[in-house]
Amino acid sequence: MTTPIRVVIADDHALVREGTSQLLSNHANIEVAGTAANGVDALDLIARELPDVALVDIAMPGLTGIEVTREISANHPSVAVLILTVHDEEAYVRALIEAGAAGYLLKDIGEADLVRSIRAVHAGESVLHPDVTETLFRSLISGTAGVETGRTDSPLTDRELEVLLLAAKGQSNREIATNLSVSPRTVQSHLGNMFEKLNVASRTQAVITGLRNGWLNLEELS
Repeated sequence: MTTPIRVVIADDHALVREGTSQLLSNHANIEVAGTAANGVDALDLIARELPDVALVDIAMPGLTGIEVTREISANHPSVAVLILTVHDEEAYVRALIEAGAAGYLLKDIGEADLVRSIRAVHAGESVLHPDVTETLFRSLISGTAGVETGRTDSPLTDRELEVLLLAAKGQSNREIATNLSVSPRTVQSHLGNMFEKLNVASRTQAVITGLRNGWLNLEELS
């Protein structure tokens, strides 16, 4: 029997905590390890339970979702942080991705998408709500206006750059493997090498690094 994915839910709204917990409990391969109403309690709960995934809101009393994400990434790197919020401002997205979040979702998503996203970040992938992806990427490109891009030598191999491009397009490890005619394990190995070379912790952080350095561009992502 497959070991269930253990999830902690951190949100200051009781209705959201209880509703999300009930929703996830309907899936046999997901187990809710606990819920927290503020950032401090969330960190205590995560340190005690060491879940696979932490589902975190941004606006919480005590510590914000950004601070919670930063602490989890520093002290419990095996816990994948998945942001679930109503805020789609580019500044929040960038801050949370840079803090180490593996995914960023808006609360208008459906149950199936939430469950898929939990499984994806647990598998080491990254997820961004489609409404925030292009805004984030375009902001990164505009932030390099007046700066020469595309001339920074990449430490990545040609194959790693291929993997990075497909990851930037939102493809899963399995989809990347199919497109490149390799195994998912090989894709995971390439990603691991990229993370080490770029000193990042997620696919999204790697994509951001690629965009900032001109190794990727928005035309390639269309």
